[in-house]
Amino acid sequence: MALTIRMSRAGAKKRPFFHIVVADSRFPRDGRFIERLGSYNPMLPKDTKERVVLKLERIKHWLGLGARPSERIQRFLFEAGVGEKPAIRVQPKKSAPRAKTQERLKAAAEAAKAAAAEAPAAG
Repeated sequence: MALTIRMSRAGAKKRPFFHIVVADSRFPRDGRFIERLGSYNPMLPKDTKERVVLKLERIKHWLGLGARPSERIQRFLFEAGVGEKPAIRVQPKKSAPRAKTQERLKAAAEAAKAAAAEAPAAG
């Protein structure tokens, strides 16, 4: 059984609220879970204490049994001082500008650099 610590969505439409649960990875996102380990309310301001609530003792217990946290939960654990910082994922190359656009941006940057170099010399 592959255990995962992840979020399960609750709350109304356009008012998200998430329970942090440990579940078998084969169970549906909002379906059956083993234990509720906390909550996350993204509607609250970031500096609010109730935005992320974690039962750290139970989370450590499940991590000891081999449960793997999702990326978002791993970030929450890092901020709480329990886990490691999640690795930054590589961005897909599809999102990068095309070749001609990159050439145009490079030419514009060089022109701006040349203009900046000439401005102090003239003044």
